[in-house]
Amino acid sequence: MGGFNIVIDCNSGSIHACDELTSELIALREVNDAERALVLASERFPDISNTELREIITEIDELAANGQLFAPPSDFEPKRSGESQIVKALCLNISHACNLRCSYCFASKATNDNALMSFGVGKAALDFLVANSGSRRNLEVDFFGGEPLLNWDVVKQLVAYARSIELAAKKNFRFTLTTNGVLLDEDVENFANREFTNVVLSLDGRRETHDRFRKTVSGESSYDTVVPKFRQFVKNRVGGYYIRGTYTRENLDFLSDILKMRELGFEHLSIEPVVCSDDEPYALRESDLPVIFEQYEKLAEEMTKREFTFYHYNLDLENGPCLHKRVAGCGSGSEYLAVTPDGTLYPCHQFVGDPKFAMGDVFTGVTKPEIRAGFANRSILTMPECKTCWARLWCAGGCAANSYHATGNIDGTYKLGCELFKKRLECAIFLKFAVNGE
Repeated sequence: MGGFNIVIDCNSGSIHACDELTSELIALREVNDAERALVLASERFPDISNTELREIITEIDELAANGQLFAPPSDFEPKRSGESQIVKALCLNISHACNLRCSYCFASKATNDNALMSFGVGKAALDFLVANSGSRRNLEVDFFGGEPLLNWDVVKQLVAYARSIELAAKKNFRFTLTTNGVLLDEDVENFANREFTNVVLSLDGRRETHDRFRKTVSGESSYDTVVPKFRQFVKNRVGGYYIRGTYTRENLDFLSDILKMRELGFEHLSIEPVVCSDDEPYALRESDLPVIFEQYEKLAEEMTKREFTFYHYNLDLENGPCLHKRVAGCGSGSEYLAVTPDGTLYPCHQFVGDPKFAMGDVFTGVTKPEIRAGFANRSILTMPECKTCWARLWCAGGCAANSYHATGNIDGTYKLGCELFKKRLECAIFLKFAVNGE
């Protein structure tokens, strides 16, 4: 990509930029001993001296000896979070009500109510988190919806309660907020700057793209309402934020939406593929992949010319997530749970409303441990198609909810999602080399 030959050693996670000759020799050496690889290389590259070919093969063998090429699969078994019952994060669906009517919204279709979480339920949720977090000090709480700002007073009360108990409990709460921005004001801005480590602001890009799906209750545009609020919020923001959009079949040219967000002054961007029923006219299809791939590649090229971050291209090649996370994923259903306004526990926000995945509640705890065990045991080791996928240690099996909604099984393979993830990963790796000039 972009003039780089990039070789990935799947099991070690090592990544090498090399010339075409070296990449060919790596492929030969992988399936042949050194002498046989040299013979085959001499036949394939008659203009290259045996001395040079042997030097490259020797370098390849040195990388292999250091575990950076041809590494065997790890025999690592992820710890069973379901057995230890450690919870590190909650998604509080603080409001099922919303002041927009986004037609692609999975939450509105799942909940179909306007319930608001009471302070009592939220307090019980925070107490549940503390009680079930074991020795883990840092706890994550995301205020989600619906639209959380419709229940803003309770949000503030819950943050205050958490701060009042964290010292005695020897915990550190980190809060995030996801909002459509309609009700953003100075009070929200000031409070978020004090208390929220990250805020996610929902914007789909260009006016026509945003207003196609993100309409008000009366069916009118929300773009002119939220954009000025987002610009003001970001201008004064202390802490992290992301502008987060959704692309569908209606805007396969989503790079234009990303660049519009950048033009508006936003630097930290994300745009996600819509996940919906195949029956929806805006659903992504396999036939759309070539266009989508082209958009992702053009985005990576744009990012070599101008400064902004794209969530899916934020790749730490030197450190990255721990091996447990690489194998077992985000921890939904075991370490991470969602809480509805009435206190019901679900594996994550994308399972809310499906009675098959109701795990218990914040008052009595997890009463269906078999659900939790199913999620805790989910990993790339339990998913047959993951075992031979080159991206498995970055993907960790993908999103359990997407797998379930696509296949009816949390261990299933959401094939469209797999292809999108691999392309984004390719672009992220390319961008690392392109920006570093290596």
